[in-house]
Amino acid sequence: MEAFEKIAKILRADKRLISHLAQRMSKVAGRQNVLEKIVEENEKRMKESLLNLGVSSSASAKEIYDALISKIEADDHLFFEALEEPWLSSYKDCQKVLAFSQKIASPPPGFFLKEEKAEELLIKNPPLKILAYLKYSSVKEMLAKENIWEIYCALRFQEERQWLNEVFFKEYENLKPQDFEKREIKVLALSPKWSLGAESFIAKKWHNISHLKEMGIIFVIPVSLGFSGELLRMLSLVFHYFHEISFYSQLFLELSKDPKHFSKSLISLLRGEVIEKLPLVDEKIPWLVIQRYLAKEDENDARLFFPHISSEAIHWSKVAKDLIKAGRGFNHFDKEISFWANLDWVGDYFKDELGEDVLVSFNLVDTVMSLVKEKEMVKYLYHHQESLWNKIFSEYFDEEKLEEFARQNLLKGYFEI
Repeated sequence: MEAFEKIAKILRADKRLISHLAQRMSKVAGRQNVLEKIVEENEKRMKESLLNLGVSSSASAKEIYDALISKIEADDHLFFEALEEPWLSSYKDCQKVLAFSQKIASPPPGFFLKEEKAEELLIKNPPLKILAYLKYSSVKEMLAKENIWEIYCALRFQEERQWLNEVFFKEYENLKPQDFEKREIKVLALSPKWSLGAESFIAKKWHNISHLKEMGIIFVIPVSLGFSGELLRMLSLVFHYFHEISFYSQLFLELSKDPKHFSKSLISLLRGEVIEKLPLVDEKIPWLVIQRYLAKEDENDARLFFPHISSEAIHWSKVAKDLIKAGRGFNHFDKEISFWANLDWVGDYFKDELGEDVLVSFNLVDTVMSLVKEKEMVKYLYHHQESLWNKIFSEYFDEEKLEEFARQNLLKGYFEI
């Protein structure tokens, strides 16, 4: 099978489009046989990984998947012991894990909404469900006694989505560059008072970790979701959010140079807007810039099969390095965590029990997320596929160019080469 056919199959893309892409990119970048080298490297990394796992290269998809899951569980245990067996339902222990993550990631200060502006937005449009939940009669009374950053985190799970989008976030249309300031990213384990209010949110999304880009906040709702690998999942998500917030913060700062269009551009970024209509392919290759995981909404979205780079996959690509650094900090298990280095784009088809071809992802986050809903292996492949698109682009240029093109073209939604 030709390299372009192999990659097209993994990406579920049109092989003629991938062939045209290879010809055009080789001409522009002056690099030949890039797809062939990617296929060779993919094979090499898979063989090395399977050898490390003690699994035959002729093993079934399920055997490989099970071995990757076992590796996640073993690595999770290393962190669990090193961090003195944190209880993820404990506010204190979650805050300890967050503080550790921040020390390892050491993110730079960002450009975030000022506290006084955040207060003003709440006073102008009181979050009635939160007020009722906390038993306050006014926002001013609430702010006098509560942590405003916790209130902003709670907006995401306590208030109705319709009110947030149509009322509260509508005020963002009036934000100006002077409403922002430079400060450190905040990490918060929410206090126990929010546990009851967050129950339905967690049950629905199986998600207790999130972030607020414009606020520069990463927060955790202390709760154990009851599956193995939880601590490694938490660390991975938190490291990812540090990189994501820093990436968007740089964009906010750049947008502040154009006050006239600041709020409109800010809202577009916060909504994760993506170009709707696919551009025409002529001699030049249009590359979409996608800032959210479209496969979560529709795994057959046409934009997934079109040349694109993913800012999300850029952030995730840095997580393994953070985990390795964290392991090194304990002086004894960075080598074990190094297993996951540069595997985010690696994967291939293997036979299942019925002899059918099944795509297996060696991607760390795909494997971690598979533990959330075990036995749904096929569902968690999109991190790997998005990483492979990024790999293709960066092999024609480099990783710095990949991030530069993503940042410069995120609002426009695409660029041409």
